[in-house]
Amino acid sequence: MTLQAKLDAFKADFEAGKPPYNVPPAVIETMHRATAGLIASGAATRTLKAGDHAPAFILADPEGRPVSSTDLLAQGPLALSFYRGVWCPYCNMELQALQETLPEIRALGASLIAISPQTPVNSRKSIRQNALSFPILSDPRNDTAAAFGLRFALPDYLVDLYRNLKNDLPAFNGEPSWTLPMPARYVIAPDGLILYAEVNPDYTQRPEPADMLPALRRAAMMAV
Repeated sequence: MTLQAKLDAFKADFEAGKPPYNVPPAVIETMHRATAGLIASGAATRTLKAGDHAPAFILADPEGRPVSSTDLLAQGPLALSFYRGVWCPYCNMELQALQETLPEIRALGASLIAISPQTPVNSRKSIRQNALSFPILSDPRNDTAAAFGLRFALPDYLVDLYRNLKNDLPAFNGEPSWTLPMPARYVIAPDGLILYAEVNPDYTQRPEPADMLPALRRAAMMAV
């Protein structure tokens, strides 16, 4: 089953209010409203695209150690996944799918990292729960996401909903901004050129991990 098929199946059960979710229709309507608003804002059109150069960054891994994109690119191509956090079931399914594709990514001499605004403690939880063998880096205040054009502020009505659902983003992220990244996937060549970019303001839609492989093959050839 493809990643998107799994996401669609989960979404159907969740939005139908099936156990164990038992989500009332008003909650689903609010989530749909927020997604539609983000799409209508055109935010996704202002993100970095293939052909742009990726900004350099240094972010902490789950153990607090700094990880430099410059150092990673010196070793070969880089695959990036920006995701919302351990609290997001769609993100967790995506991480699991990326883990399944990791051998193919590494066979091309590439590195894979995920980037999230969550704290290192929650990144460790993500790695443990999803049985990951690639790192998750913490992006405080979504500053690196912003450099890629991905950061957005949740509307007040969605903040109220998250609070009512006890989905406390300031606690997950260790800062009070109520911002998130749009889910995104990038392939970056060793010279910093973005060869592949997929951004979707609808967090329930994710590209297949294998979609990155042609760009990673190109990047590997460029590195020779």
